[in-house]
Amino acid sequence: MTTINHVFQPKQPSLAAPELQTLSMPELYDTEFPVPQPIIPDLLYPGLYILAGAPKIGKSFLMAQFAYHVARGEQLWNYPVQQSGVLYLALEDKFYRLQQRLVRMFDMEVAENLHMAVSAQDVDNGLEEQLSSFMQKYPDVRLIIIDTLQKIRSAQDEKCNYARDYSSAAKLKEFADKHNICLLLVHHTRKQQSEDSFEMISGSNGLLGAADGAMVLRKNQRGDHKASLEIVGRDLVDQLLSLSFSQARCLWKLERAAASRFLQPPDEVLEAISAFVQQCDGHWHGTAQGLLDAMHYNKISNNSLGRRINAKRQQLLDSYNIVSNRYRRDIDLRYLPPQAQAA
Repeated sequence: MTTINHVFQPKQPSLAAPELQTLSMPELYDTEFPVPQPIIPDLLYPGLYILAGAPKIGKSFLMAQFAYHVARGEQLWNYPVQQSGVLYLALEDKFYRLQQRLVRMFDMEVAENLHMAVSAQDVDNGLEEQLSSFMQKYPDVRLIIIDTLQKIRSAQDEKCNYARDYSSAAKLKEFADKHNICLLLVHHTRKQQSEDSFEMISGSNGLLGAADGAMVLRKNQRGDHKASLEIVGRDLVDQLLSLSFSQARCLWKLERAAASRFLQPPDEVLEAISAFVQQCDGHWHGTAQGLLDAMHYNKISNNSLGRRINAKRQQLLDSYNIVSNRYRRDIDLRYLPPQAQAA
């Protein structure tokens, strides 16, 4: 017989559910996490990215440029590039057409570690296994381009549905995160115009919600040789690039670039550290309190200084060319000239 005690008996926790893994705020600040290593600094980082644009606007030419420059480690426009292997799934092409396009764009200067395919399974029926097998064979690959997303969507994804879009994108993001690579999806925009370029990405907002970053290639008129490339992302600042298309070589050229007004302001503490390290012939080693004493800086505590350096390691490198490392209680600060970083 069921009694009131049975009805309101507290549920036993599921044995299968793992405990939440938590960090306190001090632990979070004190933990030294791996810094994401960019594929193209300020453009592409590990994770899932989307490039969207109208049909026949030149997305595939742009993706070929990305793939080629990363595979060769050559600067793209004014962006430095970290060389790595690249897999380019040109799923709307044939090998012959791909050959003719690349010869026109890059002549006979080949990229040895740029790999291409023109067919693949869909995301629910073997794509992950294909990519995993490829990654085992070519572990140097850090960029995979899928052109286009529509070619790897399952039949269930045909209808515009936030949950389905998010689920499909999340699977691809999980793969990218697992292998610490950038997975770049090429997709279409809607015909309906919008002041917000990212609202024009075809499908629901589920795709953009799961992605780490997105780019929208857009022209004012179809026959125009000029276009804008708007960029947003979790690991980079918002940007607007003005591009022009060279019909002779089928290459996109950068005309000008504008960064977001939401750039991080100069950090007074990092400014002081940078000036001090350069006064020390580019190297300093010691405790946080020792650093404060040596700089004659008394605006923050030694704990706050240590945590600030730890949390802002990437900004310290990107903005001030200072490499920081922790050795138990000690901090090691070293000035690294830009040319040494590119080497």
